Amino acid sequence: MAAPASWETVIGLETHVQLRTASKMFCGCSAAFGAPPNTNVCPVCLGLPGALPMANGLALQLAVRAALALGCTVHSRSVFARKNYFYPDLPKGYQISQFEQPLATEGSLSYLSPDRGIATATIQRLHVEEDAGKSLHDRFPKHTAIDLNRCGVPLVEIVTGPDFRSPQEARAYLLTLKQVLEYAAVSDCDMEKGSLRVDANVSVRRVGRPELGTKTEVKNINSFAYVEKALTVEHDRQIALLEGGGTVEQQTLLYDAKTNSVRPQRAKEASHDYRYFPDPDLPPLVLREEFIAEQQALLPELPAKKRERFVEKYALSVTDAAVLTADRSVADYYEAVVHAGADAKAAANWVMTEVLADAKDHADGLRVPAGALANLIGLVRGGTLSHQAAKRVFGEVADHGGEPRNVAEALGLIQVADTGVVTGWVSEVLVSHPTEVARYRSGETKLLQFFLGQVMKLSRGKADPKLAQRVLEEKLVA
Repeated sequence: MAAPASWETVIGLETHVQLRTASKMFCGCSAAFGAPPNTNVCPVCLGLPGALPMANGLALQLAVRAALALGCTVHSRSVFARKNYFYPDLPKGYQISQFEQPLATEGSLSYLSPDRGIATATIQRLHVEEDAGKSLHDRFPKHTAIDLNRCGVPLVEIVTGPDFRSPQEARAYLLTLKQVLEYAAVSDCDMEKGSLRVDANVSVRRVGRPELGTKTEVKNINSFAYVEKALTVEHDRQIALLEGGGTVEQQTLLYDAKTNSVRPQRAKEASHDYRYFPDPDLPPLVLREEFIAEQQALLPELPAKKRERFVEKYALSVTDAAVLTADRSVADYYEAVVHAGADAKAAANWVMTEVLADAKDHADGLRVPAGALANLIGLVRGGTLSHQAAKRVFGEVADHGGEPRNVAEALGLIQVADTGVVTGWVSEVLVSHPTEVARYRSGETKLLQFFLGQVMKLSRGKADPKLAQRVLEEKLVA
């Protein structure tokens, strides 16, 4: 349910994003998903005595790139710290993270709020850290199993300000964040594999009150739909509690998707509970200005800029541009089709319909080469193929390959634009339907589409419809 009008919801998000590397953050173990439990481990990620960590250079490049994509200030000096806590999936008893001196701060990300239009979330900080292991509660009855493969997997944590005023806004921001990070190629952002995980800080306050209410942290949210559901459940719980005369306790809650409810996990820790201190095994991270500039240069055109350019350069609607730029590979494919000679609007229509529908049904993605689609669009534009016939050719090229014109000829789909042949089909149709001809000549001109349909049926779709309509109009007036 929506929050009562007298209450305002305040949400801040902490997003943990796995960086796209082959190995872990501080050792050479594989960071790949899906390996047998406890096989991608070594003395470093297990925290055995005498093992020394060394930072992953590619992970640092990707972290800087992510920070720049979000408009953050990347600091030339940051410090790795030990975050101390005791949990079964953390064999070292601490997590290497950053605290007082993070990699980057003061960024922002604009997104489309369903309530407020274009809104901007502040990115308070982006820091590098390693992941913990994973507790599994469904492998053995009445027991918890521990898989330490994720220990040491490289992450960035992206922390927003308390900027969201509804669960729907939080979801819209996360979808936009995912898109930016995928464009920048810093992460695959696959929530099912744990590559993107969300913790949310939630509080409520009376409308118009400046001070924030007591916040709770909701964890265990593993899909964008569940983000919206979990936050809705929690703001409803807090409002009901306060209106009943109770108080909100600062605590960590787990979201249960099966029951659509939250349950307490533990009291919410404050920063001093983690006893942060600089990691004695890792020197401060010092980045040269040239290094930061190199990562800036490697950033692609990001979604918002690409949308604006598509609208301006290709005369597309904002909605069409949003669809075409939702995925970087689709945006690149669309531009390749246009650069191969296709009309920009026609290319947009084909990509948004046939291409995306085909990609949804087939794991191998964009199956028709951009040049082939441009040729197919040209055949329709030139009158060689009807649009319906072209859709059939598209499917054939997707399944078996080939050059569109050759495929169309092999299927017998090339439109006949010979006036004599088309006139013969028209004459045959008119002779076969004398009653309809009389009705047309008595004023029922809407029957023209009936005659045209009969001509297309008789010609098995081969008649050029524009020529057929012109011949029909001439014959019916005669």
